[in-house]
Amino acid sequence: MSTLVRPVLRFAPSPTGLLHVGNARSALYNALFARREGGTFILRYDDTDTARSTRDFAEAIAQDMAWFGIVPDRVERQSERLALYDAAAERLKADGRLYPAYETEEELETRRLSRRRRGLPPIYDRAALKLTAEERARLEAEGRRPHWRFRLQGRPVGWDDLVRGPQSIDSTGLSDPVLIRADGSYLYTFTSVVDDIDMGVTHVIRGEDHVTNTAVQIEIIEALGGGVPTFGHHNLLTLPSGEGLSKRLGHLSLRALREAGQEALAVAALALFTGTSLAVEPAADLDALAARIDLSAISRAPARFDPADLAALTAGTLHLLPYPAVAARLAALGVGGGEAFWLAVRGNLATLKDAVLWRQVVEGPVVPVIAAEDATFLGQAAELLPPLPWGEEVYAQWLAALKPASGRKGRALFHPLRAALTGQESGPELKALLPLIGRERAQARLQGEAA
Repeated sequence: MSTLVRPVLRFAPSPTGLLHVGNARSALYNALFARREGGTFILRYDDTDTARSTRDFAEAIAQDMAWFGIVPDRVERQSERLALYDAAAERLKADGRLYPAYETEEELETRRLSRRRRGLPPIYDRAALKLTAEERARLEAEGRRPHWRFRLQGRPVGWDDLVRGPQSIDSTGLSDPVLIRADGSYLYTFTSVVDDIDMGVTHVIRGEDHVTNTAVQIEIIEALGGGVPTFGHHNLLTLPSGEGLSKRLGHLSLRALREAGQEALAVAALALFTGTSLAVEPAADLDALAARIDLSAISRAPARFDPADLAALTAGTLHLLPYPAVAARLAALGVGGGEAFWLAVRGNLATLKDAVLWRQVVEGPVVPVIAAEDATFLGQAAELLPPLPWGEEVYAQWLAALKPASGRKGRALFHPLRAALTGQESGPELKALLPLIGRERAQARLQGEAA
């Protein structure tokens, strides 16, 4: 009997800036794929760049994940795993796959320019492999410290990509990648592979800018005796202008979108399904989003993320949300009224903060808006308000008495009632609002009193 292997996926951001929607695209694909398949989702901070990584940015990433409702099954920090990288590096050195190189960046650039002039690809020429022990000792005596390169095998490296289908890259055309800087710090290409092996990662879903890295990482994985995960490379989100997104420049940061009142599920839907053949439409929860993910539906062209599309998507999302999904957030806004209030107003909200206005409309005081020509009619309406107790049918009962008594219908009937009862030109159905406003306040407002 075969054993079902539950997938293990990860999102490995660098805490060097605020996450933007492009980062969210990768995070969501991994988290929701794991959620749908009953797997494990790991949040792994790529924080070995001590000069740029900060605790504040790491906390901001955690807040962004929580905003989406994503709770990682495991949280790791690469800065706490250095011993593991040291051991893996020593193994590669012992096997002759990791070798020291002493060139400065200026020397490397001169060589690249020289190769270009000769019509050769600007890849590293492996000059460091030709150094004798005496030459290395002389360079180190001069104060040079080596960076360490991984020796590629120079062969076609293939994989079946979840998005792009069968892929093959010949590593002959690639430079041997630097895995360890001269200061001894590790690069992402190396630490990511070591962690993926150690954590049993089965699927890696990331941006297409990592396609070439995949060939390199597969060679490193195999050199370390690890199992190669299944890869999927999605297209990248851009600004409406076509410009790429940047954490450094703060493009479309999740924090800014959150502070603007956009709904997390709306941002998630737009981030996931822009640039796919799937419809971008509101969803009531993460499970609904996860159920729709189809990596084969992702386009190969860049996907333009237009924040202007978020307004309608945020409103549509709010219109779907059940009361338990928003109860805590309403309480934080000081909005009471329970489920009856939420169901009455959610269809008219552009952002959740709009609920504050409608709670004020219900509780008062509201200054009624009454045109001179409607005063007599509204006085009549006050007299015909049904007696207590009021139930769900009170509005229909009221209109049944008011229509024949006043002779009004259509806008001449409904608009003056709305303006007097709510002080607004439009809004939720009075059928739902009237029981919440209550008989005493409704009667006062119809008679022109602030209540």
